Amino acid sequence: MTKTLLFVSSFPPRECGIATFAQDLVNALDKSFAGKLNIEVCALEASGKPWLNKQAPVTYSVNPFDIDSCIAFAQQINENSKIDLLCFEHEFGLYGGEYGHNLLAMLSLLDKPFIVRFHTVLPAPDQKCRKVVNLISALAAKVTVMTHASVNLLREVYQVPDSKIVYIPHGTHARITEDVDALKKQYHLENKLVLSTFGLLSANKGLETGIRAMKEIIKDFPDAIYLILGKTHPVIVAREGEKYREHLEALVKEYQLENNVRFVNTYLSLNTLLDYLSLTDIYLFTSKDPHQAVSGTFVYAMSAGCAVISTAFVQAREMLDESCGCLIDFNNPEQLASAAINLLGNADLRRKMSMNAIEKTRNSIWDNVAIAHMSIFNEVLSDNKVMMPNLPSPYLDHIDRMTDEFGMLQFARHDVPDPAYGYTLDDNARALIAMCMYITEIKSSSFTITLLRKYIDFIGYCQKASGKFLNYVDKDGGFTTQNDDVNLEDANGRAIWALGFTLANHRTLPFDVVQDVISLFRPGLRWVDSLTSPRAMAFAMKGLYYSLQYRASEQAVTLLDTLAARLQGYYVLEADEEWKWFEASLTYGNAVLPEAMMMAFEVTGNHNYRKTAEESLTFLCSKTFTDSYMKVISNKTWYHKNTPPNNEPGGEQSIEVAYTMLAMDTFYNITKNQLYLEKMRVAFSWYLGNNHLKQLIYNPLTYGCYDGLERYNVNQNQGAESTVCYLIARLLMEQWNKHKYVTTKKDNLEPVRIGFNG
Repeated sequence: MTKTLLFVSSFPPRECGIATFAQDLVNALDKSFAGKLNIEVCALEASGKPWLNKQAPVTYSVNPFDIDSCIAFAQQINENSKIDLLCFEHEFGLYGGEYGHNLLAMLSLLDKPFIVRFHTVLPAPDQKCRKVVNLISALAAKVTVMTHASVNLLREVYQVPDSKIVYIPHGTHARITEDVDALKKQYHLENKLVLSTFGLLSANKGLETGIRAMKEIIKDFPDAIYLILGKTHPVIVAREGEKYREHLEALVKEYQLENNVRFVNTYLSLNTLLDYLSLTDIYLFTSKDPHQAVSGTFVYAMSAGCAVISTAFVQAREMLDESCGCLIDFNNPEQLASAAINLLGNADLRRKMSMNAIEKTRNSIWDNVAIAHMSIFNEVLSDNKVMMPNLPSPYLDHIDRMTDEFGMLQFARHDVPDPAYGYTLDDNARALIAMCMYITEIKSSSFTITLLRKYIDFIGYCQKASGKFLNYVDKDGGFTTQNDDVNLEDANGRAIWALGFTLANHRTLPFDVVQDVISLFRPGLRWVDSLTSPRAMAFAMKGLYYSLQYRASEQAVTLLDTLAARLQGYYVLEADEEWKWFEASLTYGNAVLPEAMMMAFEVTGNHNYRKTAEESLTFLCSKTFTDSYMKVISNKTWYHKNTPPNNEPGGEQSIEVAYTMLAMDTFYNITKNQLYLEKMRVAFSWYLGNNHLKQLIYNPLTYGCYDGLERYNVNQNQGAESTVCYLIARLLMEQWNKHKYVTTKKDNLEPVRIGFNG
């Protein structure tokens, strides 16, 4: 059932930072959960300015400076049975009464659950302020803040229980700008070193500090320009007109900086703002308030990849260090000038700071912030089934980015392919599987067929006269010494899987492509029965199984049975009452083992194979699924027999999720047990934030996939393995969507619900 959430906040067209914040959050929730969550807004009226002509999503308005209006609003909401939850944006100046006391009156009358976000938490409150904040927190189901310092203040100064406080970072916009020079030219800033600041102007912004610093900066860098982006705050204009801006303009004239300081006196659209941030070389944040808790302008600049020079306000002290910027004292133009001159003279350092700033803020992109909010909403509403974000489109941008004329490159630095590490058969074999799935599930085109041919050609390049394959290829196309030092059985088995899978999809592929694959697959039949590595055998069994969907072959059936019997022998030797597995540890690619045994059962009819498949998959799931999300076996510790498990999160990789989903898909297709589909959906939700960090592992900006989920962060690199495995998993969800099922009974595999680890 669709839930209705009502945000109570200032909201555009009102011009203020919290209005922009609320609009961005509403848009992010609507993007991720469209059709599953109904969002409405109650707009807070500015003092003396009634809200006219409501337009969606604004359905209510209230005058927060009129106690009667606040009381009437609370009563109106109580009478509306469709509203399930309210979310209040709190700032002391938004509500009337001492310390916003009118809000407290409104909240005390509400019968609905609500969440309050404190945008400011004062560090040294007087008794009245402490009491108001404490009472608001007591009435709220949850209170959220955007810095860790604010968490500590609420707990230690305002005595708010830990169980009520939730930290969610300020959301940020992520965008990739390919040609900064062209963007500078568009804004008449070509050949300029750009320093900028943005936001609604007021005296506490300390912009005169930046202007005074420019007097020294231009001595070393005469082409530097300081952009002051944004109009004067409407409240300031109403109270004193443009007095502050005129003071700044006079200062510019006094220092003869007319060619080096530019005022952009307008309320910028989001796209224009992101343009300006993208072309900025150094962002300046000169606030005079050391107790300012959070700044949207500050985090937007970091997310855009700006090197930042900032006064040491609360959020800057938490986020800014020498890796991505510089902290300076308040009202100190000399320090600002020195830091800026150093950075302007070191382009490499600015680039490093830019990359680090982006990495530090990727956890706070609006998609992740929306997921974190849904986790709270679910907890407050005690909903047994949390909504999974809508499936992203299966775009191939990063797949294409990682593929050159020779094949798929192995590694990337963030989203930029790194040719230095060359290529592997492993990645190109998986890419071939993904492309076959894409062509079958989505569409065939000259582009996808071209990619497909590249991966097939690469596999052919790696095949030796014996029919076996080498795995490691350097950037110049040479086979590396790793091929002599590493056991290549798994890579060889994976190649057989990819070739067999391609044959199974022959109806959607060009005839000549199928013939090329046959010429690579057949020589593999000469050596495949010599495999002894459990996963290599399982990969090869999958390839043999799929090849039978192209053409019946007694040789393939015999080989499949031979490998299955060998794998069954491993299971019999290792398994006991507590440990239902083929080896003494769970390591990587685990789900391929039970999947291969289930395939062997379908081909041979040997029920021992099915028993082993079901027992081992159930055992694996008991170690990798909680009641609400998938927890991947860590590649840092693995999971060892007769050893207490290491439950520390981290070391989780995309390949484990994709292989688990492939196994669930196979088990469902053979057994028709719908609970395998439920596990499949839960596994995929790992990519969409249903993990211990509540963060996306899929990158909605590049359409790639991050390389790993660690204990405290997501590995920002987006290499071949993670991205291809994500694409395989996403395409499996196309299959999942076709089944249109409803689980009505328990079976031998316990169901799990979609949820977020709260």
